[in-house]
Amino acid sequence: MAVTYGQARAQWLAHVSGVRAPAWMADWLTDAMSLTLKLTSRCASFRVQRLAQRRALPLHDEFAQVALPRRVAVQEREVLLRCDGRPVVYAHTIVPLSATARDWPFFGALGERSLGTTLFGDPRVWRGRLQYARLGARHPLARRAQAALGTALPAPLFARRCLYRRRRGLLLVTEVFLPAIGDVTAPPAGRK
Repeated sequence: MAVTYGQARAQWLAHVSGVRAPAWMADWLTDAMSLTLKLTSRCASFRVQRLAQRRALPLHDEFAQVALPRRVAVQEREVLLRCDGRPVVYAHTIVPLSATARDWPFFGALGERSLGTTLFGDPRVWRGRLQYARLGARHPLARRAQAALGTALPAPLFARRCLYRRRRGLLLVTEVFLPAIGDVTAPPAGRK
C-alpha cells in the first residue's frame, strides 16, 4: 500500500514503530523525560516563542481525546521551541473550556514560559501514554508550523501527543518535530 504525506488527517498510533521514524527521530519521539529539559540540556540558549493563545475549535482528531462529545471551543496555545535561535519543535495544546482555574491554574498565564516544565514539576499531574503520527503537508498542524516559520517544510513531519490530567481537567499536548531537530544532538561542550 502506498503511503501519501499530503493528507489532512493523521493516524495516531500507540507504538512508534508504526510511523517508521528513523532511529534518531524515534529517540526524540519516545523519550519519557520533559522535552523542555532534554532540549535545554542540548543547546546553549533555549526559548519558548508563544505564537497564539486563544479560544478555537479543536482539530477533528483532538476533541474526543479531551472527552468532548463534539467539536466545541477550547483554549488553544501554540508555541515554537527554539534551540540557539532555531525552531526545532512546534507545540500545540488544547484545554476544554470546562477546565477550571483549580485544574490548570498556570495555563492562562504561561506567556513564553515552558508548559513542559510546569507539567513535569507538578506531582498532581497525571501523564497518559504517548501517541505517534506522521503528519502530511496538508495536516493542519503541519500547515500551522509552516506558517509560523514562513517556509515550506518537507513531509512527513513526525509528531507525538500526550494527554495530561490534573484534578478533573484534561489537557492535550501535541509536539511536531521540525527539521532542525536533527541538528540538536549532544549536550554542548562542558554540559551533561
